[in-house]
Amino acid sequence: MPDKKQDRIDQTLQDLNNDGVDRRGFLKCMAWAGTGLVWTMSGGIPVSRVFAKGYGKDAGKGADFTFVQISDSHIGFNKPANPDVTATLRTAINKINAMPTKPDFIIHTGDLSQLSKPSEFDTLDQVLKGASAKQIFFVPGEHDMLTDNGEQYLQRYGKGTKGTGWSSFDHKGVHFVGLVNVANLKAGGMGSLGHEQLEWLEDDLKGRSASTPIVLFAHIPLWTIYPDWGWGTDDSEQALSYVRRFGSVTVLNGHIHQIMQKVEGKVSFHTAMSTAFPQPAPGSAPSAGPMKVPADQLQRVLGITDVNYLVSGRSLAVVDSPLGDSGSSASGTASAPLAAVDSIYG
Repeated sequence: MPDKKQDRIDQTLQDLNNDGVDRRGFLKCMAWAGTGLVWTMSGGIPVSRVFAKGYGKDAGKGADFTFVQISDSHIGFNKPANPDVTATLRTAINKINAMPTKPDFIIHTGDLSQLSKPSEFDTLDQVLKGASAKQIFFVPGEHDMLTDNGEQYLQRYGKGTKGTGWSSFDHKGVHFVGLVNVANLKAGGMGSLGHEQLEWLEDDLKGRSASTPIVLFAHIPLWTIYPDWGWGTDDSEQALSYVRRFGSVTVLNGHIHQIMQKVEGKVSFHTAMSTAFPQPAPGSAPSAGPMKVPADQLQRVLGITDVNYLVSGRSLAVVDSPLGDSGSSASGTASAPLAAVDSIYG
């Protein structure tokens, strides 16, 4: 990987060692914290429910299937913004395993590791082995391609994929497409899909009925959030032009470590929180990077989203909640195509 790219990533890894955080006290506060996104799909309508301690026994009841998105685990990160990212990822997995309905699979939307070291991937594998859902689909983040342009990532997690790790699959009437937009970062860290992958995507979607629900997932958002920090994908418009004919399109991303949502016609974009640490809101700090927040506010910036999908409809509702929620539960169904509702519970 070019030195310039490494330097850009290094600049975001802020040294927070002198922030006065007590490791033992931090972990006590973080006992609930790991993050993810749980989607329960029923009758064409993705319906969300809070993923927290209060996750009810009827959550997901009647759904066609459920899947979980986790993102940005950054195994190997050990700054005070989160001195034990393995523990918070394990917390997320434990929460998933406690769900009343076992998810069909898990999607990890990148930055599995902090420095793409073999030991970091080994640790991730050990934690994920404890997940009740044994099928896991991955796309890489830029941190997974630091030392070898993603070769180790591909060997471990890219079997059966194309190019730098893109792939697609069908599950109970829904077509899922995993895209890679971190292999050739542009100026400022903007994501890029590239000509080869775009051609593959166009061909992959050809011939599919416009009534087929589509779920795209990638690491960097496929809509431009804040280009100064590289929070966007420079050729995403071409990719999105291929899915606009479909009646239901959901786009899932990680990378920015916070919830943001946008709806454009029938396309709904949703970014996920991280299981590792929060990042500042766009433009609210000199740069992106790990953000330390007071311990009593952590539960507001690390959370899980639970989404249920019903294959017979056209609507999407997404509700996000921190894992620390002690009893709240919520669900939403949008009457307009791919409407989404975001909520943080503290």
